[in-house]
Amino acid sequence: MSIFDELKGKAEGLKDKAAEVTRESADQAHGVVDNAGNVVDERTGGKFAEHIDKGQDAAHGLLDKVDSDDEGTTATPPAQPTPPA
Repeated sequence: MSIFDELKGKAEGLKDKAAEVTRESADQAHGVVDNAGNVVDERTGGKFAEHIDKGQDAAHGLLDKVDSDDEGTTATPPAQPTPPA
């Protein structure tokens, strides 16, 4: 077995552990995203509320994707923005 095979095995183990931790704390992570967005929104006086909401939605989407990937389902990748003409 080469060193690369050994490293690949360790990397897969770390990925599995990270997925397990994410799955176990998904609800908490969603709460953190919501709270952080609310604090920033409050401190900016709602000036950037639309942008904050988009960021929160993106973060929730990533958390959901990690969770669904771990369960063996296929998640839909986020839509790519179209470049300006």
